[in-house]
Amino acid sequence: MDTLTVNLKSLDDKAMFSATARDNPQIVVDYFPPVGTGQGYTSLELLMASFGSCVSTTLLTLLRHKMQKTVDGITVQVIGEVRDNHPKALEQMNVTLDIKAKDLTEGEVRQALKAAEDAVCPVWAMLKGNVEIEIEVEIGQ
Repeated sequence: MDTLTVNLKSLDDKAMFSATARDNPQIVVDYFPPVGTGQGYTSLELLMASFGSCVSTTLLTLLRHKMQKTVDGITVQVIGEVRDNHPKALEQMNVTLDIKAKDLTEGEVRQALKAAEDAVCPVWAMLKGNVEIEIEVEIGQ
């Protein structure tokens, strides 16, 4: 079993933390005022970024290497709907994938997304059954 380590350190008298993993630069995690100062990413924003990057990495790997497609890049937007009651968890995420490719169909992307959901993307596996996920695919050159 692999082990991942993230280190966090409080930075102020509110809810701001620095977070580091391995030798990467620190990121700042905070919360909205009045609990925090709003000067860093919230935990839910980081979760959304983690999901978007996990799906994108999986897609790039599957499309480029398994399916032999020429993908010049992916731009991702993740919009999360937060429930009104505490704990203020995500109820739904709407993901838009803008894929730059010349030889790619939406069906091929959907096939790769199915593999990502079922077997490859660990963040999706953790969210599945807890957060409704809608994915829109746009393919351009």
